[in-house]
Amino acid sequence: MCVQPAFLIGTYNEDDIANFCPITWVSCTWDTDHLLLIISMNGSKKTKDNIARTGLLSANLVSTDMLELLDYFGSCSGKDGQKNGIPFDCEDGSVLHVPTLNLSKWVYECEVANTVQTGDSTTYFCRIKNIQHIEELRNTEINLIALDPVVYSGGYYSIGDYLGKIGDFCKAG
Repeated sequence: MCVQPAFLIGTYNEDDIANFCPITWVSCTWDTDHLLLIISMNGSKKTKDNIARTGLLSANLVSTDMLELLDYFGSCSGKDGQKNGIPFDCEDGSVLHVPTLNLSKWVYECEVANTVQTGDSTTYFCRIKNIQHIEELRNTEINLIALDPVVYSGGYYSIGDYLGKIGDFCKAG
C-alpha cells in the first residue's frame, strides 16, 4: 500500500494545446541548495513525450472538487487527441510556459533537472521555479484541510481532521 496525493501533471503538446495526466507518484527530496519535486510515471504517455521535448511541467494538486476532472483525464489518453470532453479552465504559468489549472489550490511550476529511467518508469527530479496557491494559505502554515487534497491508494480518499503537530503527543521528557 502506498498512500499518495493526486496531482494532474500539465504539459503543452507540440501545437501548444494543454495536456494533463493524473499521477500519484509524487514526492520531494533536497538537492545541495534547493528542494526538488520528484515525479514518477510508468508506461507510454503523451505527457512523457512533452516533458522530453520541453523539460517543463506543472504539478497541480487535486482537491476533492476536482475529482471529475481527475477521473476524466485518467480515463482518456493524450495520444488519442485533445482531452476536451469536459470543460476546464487553465492558463499559462506565472514563471514557466506550462499549463496550470485554475481549480487547483496548489500548483508547482517545474523544470526537469534530472531524469532516471527504470524499466518502463521515468522519474523526473524537478526544480520548483514557482508555487501558486490559494489566498487562504498566504503567510500561514500549510493547512491540508484547506487544500482538501485527494489521496490515492487503490481508490480516491480525502483527508479528515487536523490531529496536531510534532511534539503535541510525546509524553517523554
